[in-house]
Amino acid sequence: MSGTQRQKKIRKALRLFVPRIPFADAEPVLADAQAPHLRHLPPSTALWLALVAHVRHAHSDYDALLDEGYERDAARFFALDAINETLLSWGATRQVSADEEEISED
Repeated sequence: MSGTQRQKKIRKALRLFVPRIPFADAEPVLADAQAPHLRHLPPSTALWLALVAHVRHAHSDYDALLDEGYERDAARFFALDAINETLLSWGATRQVSADEEEISED
């Protein structure tokens, strides 16, 4: 396995957090977890934030809700079940809660 130590830790966290994530989803999550605005965070935290953001945008109605005029928090609330269903189908060891604070930018 090649890459920096941080990249290796991020890949390991991905395998632990969501062991059944499809490859087509894993690649963008891994790339997003290495974004400059997440570098100050531990690898596992950066991975989790990138994973949740990816699922929110790619596997829920979040963006459509925003386009319909919903506020960000309301759109996140209504997308929560779809996000957790996707995470669960990928074997996630953790779910997103309605009151979970996030550091990442959408």
